[in-house]
Amino acid sequence: MEALWTFIIVVVLGGSVANSSVKIVNQGNEVLVERLGKYSGKKLGPGLNFIIPFLDKVVFKETIREKVLDIPAQPCITCDNVAISVDAVVYWRIMDMEKAYYKVEDLRNAMQNLVLTQIRSEMGKLELDQTFTARSEINELLLRELDISTDPWGVKVTRVELRDIIPSKAVQDSMELQMSAERRKRAAVLTSEGERESAVNSARGRAEAQVLEAEASQRAEILRAEAEKQAILLKAEAHRQERVLKAQATAEAMQTLAKTLKVHPKMAESLQFLLAQQYLEMGAEIGTSESSKVMFMDPRSIPATLEGMKSILSQEELEAEELTIDN
Repeated sequence: MEALWTFIIVVVLGGSVANSSVKIVNQGNEVLVERLGKYSGKKLGPGLNFIIPFLDKVVFKETIREKVLDIPAQPCITCDNVAISVDAVVYWRIMDMEKAYYKVEDLRNAMQNLVLTQIRSEMGKLELDQTFTARSEINELLLRELDISTDPWGVKVTRVELRDIIPSKAVQDSMELQMSAERRKRAAVLTSEGERESAVNSARGRAEAQVLEAEASQRAEILRAEAEKQAILLKAEAHRQERVLKAQATAEAMQTLAKTLKVHPKMAESLQFLLAQQYLEMGAEIGTSESSKVMFMDPRSIPATLEGMKSILSQEELEAEELTIDN
């Protein structure tokens, strides 16, 4: 019976020793092992690992995956003495497990306090309006400062984001009043600009209308002048053609009359009668015109006219005879 109890005790102790010597580490985790209270650089990676019972001891087990640190809302004072509340979120990961365990006692608490200190410091350098408009710049600045500060702890800060920047209630009320005044100002400016543009457009429209009216009047005057010019030219041409036709008719009549006098010399008395009749008709026509005129008529000039015609006929007969002799 005593031997049985001894066997049971040996089996239990052996199982306990075997269990303590086998360590399984999940993927993404790392384990630090000390031997007799001293770290000699032994680090367990993912998978099945063995340690020496009673000599080796697992002192730190942590993931190397990226983690999120939630920073609670923290009161801050801007450089223009405005109280605001700021919270943030920090993404980080452990790059060196040995530094993360041996360089700082409480890594998460240390990082949280460091982030809060950096946020207060950066907010104190800015005015209230800049905290809203320069959020991206603040995030980049916090990321750079925190990454430098946490490097001795074997930590890499990958991203910092400010979530909410909330001013105090009094400041919010003042901002609302300021925004209302700004909106009214913008509305007044837009209204005045609209009225100004409307007045400018109206004046421009009137000016363009006057220009178009002047151009139309100018074109009308040009067309009217061209029409008058064309009418004068046509009238002059008609008058010229009329005079040409009258001259041609007179020439033909004189040629006919000359031929008639040549054939019938006694027609001179009849011609004298016709000329006297034409003088009388011309005088009657002049007398019927609206304007008053004085006309002096000498009946004795008719025989002189006939003599002139006879001399013209005699000259034509001489020229005809000379042409006949030459031929």
